[in-house]
Amino acid sequence: MPILLFLIDTSASMNQRSHLGTTYLDTAKGAVETFMKLRARDPASRGDRYMLVTFEEPPYAIKAGWKENHATFMNELKNLQAEGLTTLGQSLRTAFDLLNLNRLVTGIDNYGQGRNPFFLEPAIIITITDGSKLTTTSGVQDELHLPLNSPLPGSELTKEPFRWDQRLFALVLRLPGTMSVESEQLTGVPLDDSAITPMCEVTGGRSYSVCSPRMLNQCLESLVQKVQSGVVINFEKAGPDPSPVEDGQPDISRPFGSQPWHSCHKLIYVRPNPKTGVPIGHWPVPESFWPDQNSPTLPPRTSHPVVKFSCTDCEPMVIDKLPFDKYELEPSPLTQFILERKSPQTCWQVYVSNSAKYSELGHPFGYLKASTALNCVNLFVMPYNYPVLLPLLDDLFKVHKAKPTLKWRQSFESYLKTMPPYYLGPLKKAVRMMGAPNLIADSMEYGLSYSVISYLKKLSQQAKIESDRVIGSVGKKVVQETGIKVRSRSHGLSMAYRKDFQQLLQGISEDVPHRLLDLNMKEYTGFQVALLNKDLKPQTFRNAYDIPRRNLLDHLTRMRSNLLKSTRRFLKGQDEDQVHSVPIAQMGNYQEYLKQVPSPLRELDPDQPRRLHTFGNPFKLDKKGMMIDEADEFVAGPQNKHKRPGEPNMQGIPKRRRCMSPLLRGRQQNPVVNNHIGGKGPPAPTTQAQPDLIKPLPLHKNQLSSDITPNAMDTEFSASSPASLLERPTNHMEALGHDHLGTNDLTVGGFLENHEEPRDKEQCAEENIPASSLNKGKKLMHCRSHEEVNTELKAQIMKEIRKPGRKYERIFTLLKHVQGSLQTRLIFLQNVIKEASRFKKRMLIEQLENFLDEIHRRANQINHINSN
Repeated sequence: MPILLFLIDTSASMNQRSHLGTTYLDTAKGAVETFMKLRARDPASRGDRYMLVTFEEPPYAIKAGWKENHATFMNELKNLQAEGLTTLGQSLRTAFDLLNLNRLVTGIDNYGQGRNPFFLEPAIIITITDGSKLTTTSGVQDELHLPLNSPLPGSELTKEPFRWDQRLFALVLRLPGTMSVESEQLTGVPLDDSAITPMCEVTGGRSYSVCSPRMLNQCLESLVQKVQSGVVINFEKAGPDPSPVEDGQPDISRPFGSQPWHSCHKLIYVRPNPKTGVPIGHWPVPESFWPDQNSPTLPPRTSHPVVKFSCTDCEPMVIDKLPFDKYELEPSPLTQFILERKSPQTCWQVYVSNSAKYSELGHPFGYLKASTALNCVNLFVMPYNYPVLLPLLDDLFKVHKAKPTLKWRQSFESYLKTMPPYYLGPLKKAVRMMGAPNLIADSMEYGLSYSVISYLKKLSQQAKIESDRVIGSVGKKVVQETGIKVRSRSHGLSMAYRKDFQQLLQGISEDVPHRLLDLNMKEYTGFQVALLNKDLKPQTFRNAYDIPRRNLLDHLTRMRSNLLKSTRRFLKGQDEDQVHSVPIAQMGNYQEYLKQVPSPLRELDPDQPRRLHTFGNPFKLDKKGMMIDEADEFVAGPQNKHKRPGEPNMQGIPKRRRCMSPLLRGRQQNPVVNNHIGGKGPPAPTTQAQPDLIKPLPLHKNQLSSDITPNAMDTEFSASSPASLLERPTNHMEALGHDHLGTNDLTVGGFLENHEEPRDKEQCAEENIPASSLNKGKKLMHCRSHEEVNTELKAQIMKEIRKPGRKYERIFTLLKHVQGSLQTRLIFLQNVIKEASRFKKRMLIEQLENFLDEIHRRANQINHINSN
């Protein structure tokens, strides 16, 4: 997982503009975004981690660290402002400490136990600056100095602030302010001559002097190629130069001085395992000291190990089943020299000075060898002093058949004495893989003293605490200073103390001051110069000094218009356009606006569903609370307002779309005709009836009035489903087993006959009441009572719909008491369905829609019968 840390120069000099009209800081922001787009082309970029550090004072310099996501990184990058000093040294130290925050906790550095190239956390630091003078609070610096004191525990174990898997690259912006007339020739991007260039070369990186936008894109493409997993090693030649090859190598040696390939500071690529994505290795690079068990501390190591190579041609040694590590070298003068020799059958052994106990150069731990195809040079890392170990192991398995003799054991023990103790662990693992698990005793110590082990554990705990502190401080805003402290003069007297001060003042102003000056002037201790608070809005009508110079005339015009205004209700301090004027950089910063908005008042009805704010996206919907059934998809609101062909005209009855559920589409309606009315007469046989054609029975009015009362009609429709005028089909609710409609008293017939009509004249005559007066009185009474009853019913039904669960019996019980005409009650039922759709009551909607379908069907039958 490569770490890409961008160190952005936020000093005031980054406000200078190039010939494109943009500031250097805007150019730096665009360069970061372009780099991320170029890097995203590589599939390996999915594991990248981006960090952002500026030139501010720590810990405010860290804008995005270990815990911040990509959105936070981009937001902080967008909000950067160029103000402050060019504190490059302090900012670099902050960046390195941020990268090294977890290394002691995870044990990557493996202090005192050898350097494992496969234990790495590759990081690329990309600094974007203008290359101006280094300024601090103490003055201007000519050279780059990193602070020696670091708050990070364990920093004293490494001499440098960086590690061998961290490289620094610098983009130094040298964009001119005017357009160049000469055509640009892209050959190569030169190094910059600023103070950051030596620091880049020490870490294994380089600097780029960017003189044009086209060159900037070329540098960004080059930086994308530099994102490689590997560690930096110093290769130095030990001993004489190699002898010329027999086939005649061209003599490129110089008569005096060293050649470039004698010392190279380059990267070795550590490729991850294709299966796991993590590098796998076996052998470490030895330390530059022999570990002493009596030593209470560890000597500090250099960040890059110095590996010396001997130019003596040797035969590469490898035996079966013994693991070894292979790393490719970055192209350099050393690799070029080895490849030009064209001898892939020979190798050069590599050493680390002072790694052995009694030898200054030490013993070889690997070799450099050109590939067979002569396209690269590889570093083979073997066990320490492998020319002695490999023949012993070869004899053990081939000659002694994994049964060591006494003489072999003596030779093996003498070898172990020349090997650093931290090689025991990898060696035990290797011989176990080869088939000799008990070759090395478990009681052998690894070489670190108890005090060193305790010290490393203590450092790990302290590093964990420091890591939590730094991570918690990321994102905090800089504390606003109240003022600038004025320093008292330590030497020299004020001009007022001079004896000829009066004459000097008179010579300047040609006038003698009327008030004698107090020559005993004292310095004010703790005196501060106030700073401009940007959070306070300027009070232009109260303080004239808050008016910018460029707005003086405009403000004078506004003051004049307010003065000459006829109505003095309020002061108009801004124009109509300026009221809604927002800088472009703040137009998308809606979150800051939300923070300043006062908290909203409590909702009037807390049971109502809260609507999410959809700023910037009017199509943003909350789909978490939507219930979707497997059989049918929820559809809310009217879906089809067009009339179907052949549909009869129903005035006053709202139309709706039938639910398109597969269960409902496959429903077969078998209407049952029952001629048994009121329990009189034998029941008629059940027949299959046409849904659109119903034959009514000839019934007399007297019989209906005497046998069927309104209450009796409700009972008949709910109990035995008589076909006084209509037929009752088998309901889908009964087929599905939904007992919500089966257990309530609301039926289709009852709903159709529920509206109260004035009694006929015969009934009025029986009670000796005039029919005309009865009709008029009851109409007024019913118009008033229907509206009041329905309003109360609606409030109760809406309250029941909002309740969780699927108990709908009370809703249907309340629907039975709806008053008014058929059209009024159908509109009431439609409103209930709409309210249920707001709360996603799918089962209730399905039952109500089926009930409404039945009412539509029976109403059609009534119209058909009346027309006949």
